[in-house]
Amino acid sequence: MTADHELYREMGCTREEFLRWLPGATRNAPIISIGDLHTVLSDQGTVEIALSELPPRRIASITLPVLGVRFRFVAMEEAQWSAFLKYFDHYTRRGGG
Repeated sequence: MTADHELYREMGCTREEFLRWLPGATRNAPIISIGDLHTVLSDQGTVEIALSELPPRRIASITLPVLGVRFRFVAMEEAQWSAFLKYFDHYTRRGGG
C-alpha cells in the first residue's frame, strides 16, 4: 500500500547551491519548478520539494546559511522514498577537513 510521506529538514546551504545540486541529487530526473516548489518525477515516484530560506546560524564570527527543505513523497512506498533519500543525501553530503 502506498501513501504520501513528508519530512522536513534544515540544510546548511544557500538556495542557489541547492538548485545547483538538485539535478545530480535526483539522478537528472525531470523537474518542474514553480517558485520554491520543485516537483521531481523520479524513477522511484513523484517527490515535491519546497524550499524556504531561514535566518542564518551564527557561531562566534562564523555565519552559516540555512535552508528549510520539505520533502513530500507522493504515493510512494517506504522502500522507494528511502532509496530516493539515500541517494539524495549521499549526493548533497559535504565533507570537511
